[in-house]
Amino acid sequence: MAQFVVSSAGNCVEQSARTAARTYYAAFYPGTWHCLMTIQRQIPKLRDLAPLMQFKKPTISAKKRRLESALTIEDLRRIAKRRTPTAPFDYCDGSAEGEISIMRARQAWRDVEFHPSILHDVADVSTAWDVLGKPVALPFGIAPTGFTRMMQTEGEIAGSTAAAAAGIPFSLSTMATTSIEDIARATVDVRPARNWFQLYLWKERERSMGLLRRAAEAGFDALLVTVDVPVAGARLRDRRNGMSIPPALTPGTVFDALPRPAWWISFLTTEPLAFASLDRWSGTVAELLNTMFDPTVTFKDLAWIRDQWPGKFVVKGVQNLDDAVKLAEFGVDAIILSNHGGRQLDRAPIPFHLLPDVVQEFKGAPTKPELWVDTGILSGADVVAAVALGARFTLVGRAYLYGLMAGGREGVDRTIDILRAEIERTMRLLGVNRLEDLHPGHVTQLERLVPRPRSRH
Repeated sequence: MAQFVVSSAGNCVEQSARTAARTYYAAFYPGTWHCLMTIQRQIPKLRDLAPLMQFKKPTISAKKRRLESALTIEDLRRIAKRRTPTAPFDYCDGSAEGEISIMRARQAWRDVEFHPSILHDVADVSTAWDVLGKPVALPFGIAPTGFTRMMQTEGEIAGSTAAAAAGIPFSLSTMATTSIEDIARATVDVRPARNWFQLYLWKERERSMGLLRRAAEAGFDALLVTVDVPVAGARLRDRRNGMSIPPALTPGTVFDALPRPAWWISFLTTEPLAFASLDRWSGTVAELLNTMFDPTVTFKDLAWIRDQWPGKFVVKGVQNLDDAVKLAEFGVDAIILSNHGGRQLDRAPIPFHLLPDVVQEFKGAPTKPELWVDTGILSGADVVAAVALGARFTLVGRAYLYGLMAGGREGVDRTIDILRAEIERTMRLLGVNRLEDLHPGHVTQLERLVPRPRSRH
């Protein structure tokens, strides 16, 4: 827009400027000049300004301010990265080799197109239904994660108590840093808690069975057997960071700690990091995993484990249709389509893409396991898309850990609150009131990577 200078030297210059301005507005903004000249202006009075001057009440707690500023899981991730040393953050955030699997999985969730239906009464929505025969308040739970207290000292206690308070299940890993019994004690008074135990079948079979007995005695109602770990994946970030258990105080880690003193103070002034289900370890994570994982495990071993477990039996790590069919015939209670968060085989199949094929294969079967999905879920919209395409349940791992690293127990609560709000909002915008109302017609999986035709064998 042209600029006009009005001089106080005389009316001549002022009149000339007004004429030029009027000509400009008439040419480019017809009608605007008349409006500008007819508006009555006045100096604002204090009583008129008062209603507009609203100041937010200051939040004293830095943690509360931090968490309130997080509106998405990605916001929590950014906070977590600022507050956590590189090695433990990268252990959570990273994946195997070139990290292609996790990038593709996250892209698959982003490549969802929703199809809303309008003019429905969606004042009330319900996000609850049954999973493994018992109620859950939301269609997601906390995935099993290892070395959790290394990322934030409240660790699994924060995760389990937040999950119990929210009415969702919590999965305790074989590689947890809090014992089975401590989790049971922490959640015994927090509404009816649902604690699940995740098992890696070790080379030392009796030690694995000892864990099962302890979990059953502590009231854990489901066993999640992870089957995609014959050996550890090549997690290159951990190797480059020299990731060890416990974290080593080297010149590099000391320098990395300087902008993150709160993490180190908490780490050094709380109970030393130890594992709930194995002895102390002084080597790297990769070395530990390779001493534990058993490349000889078969369906025969799976049957043996099931015979030892009295509760619901779930298999985690299924990545193709044939294996899903075998497990259905085997009689498992649920199948988790998962590529281990991209942390095992890089370029592994995308679990979310596999979901519709497995649903179609099981259609019409007289008995079939529940289908769950994980890997790459970072929003409530992702959860809704999974349910619409036939998933009964989803698991979130990194999203939970980002919240934990950002603010301990309150950070996990914030993760759950963000996902809950996103699920409810997405359901309302789709025009549905219940999870049961979601169906495949609500979702299109947009194709970015289109495979060449191949045989199933």
